[in-house]
Amino acid sequence: MTFTHLDAAGHARMVDVTAKQPTVRSATARGFVRCARATADALRDGAVPKGDVLAVARIAGIQGAKRCAELLPLAHVIGVHGARVDLAVEDEGVAIEAEVRTADRTGVEMEALTAVTVAALAVVDMIKGIDRSAAIESARIVAKSGGRSGDWIRDGEAPA
Repeated sequence: MTFTHLDAAGHARMVDVTAKQPTVRSATARGFVRCARATADALRDGAVPKGDVLAVARIAGIQGAKRCAELLPLAHVIGVHGARVDLAVEDEGVAIEAEVRTADRTGVEMEALTAVTVAALAVVDMIKGIDRSAAIESARIVAKSGGRSGDWIRDGEAPA
């Protein structure tokens, strides 16, 4: 078996994408922050002491997408040309969806996952004072488009 991120000696390396032509690519990820019902009610009412949780998490997620290559050592530095982070308060917590777009040589799946998880971390940070039970769950890619492998959608999870 050949591993793309290992050289002939077995050392980690970044895959060379220099010869690839830039194409339009996108990826959508989802995640969830589970919290107490009272916390969800406080989120809906804008009554969380630290302020506007959803606004802070949205901006944190966008910033996370742009900083992905700084966090993942073998991720390529790519242009994030579009990033959308949506959050919805539900009775059991906060649903998060992020879509990241680029016109570059490699995909944006990791950027979309980073956006979702950083947004989730921001939610937890903002509510931890009122709900220590908050937990990040189920961060996953639900769709991607573009590139050599083409389009893909996770069964039963079409993006919004």
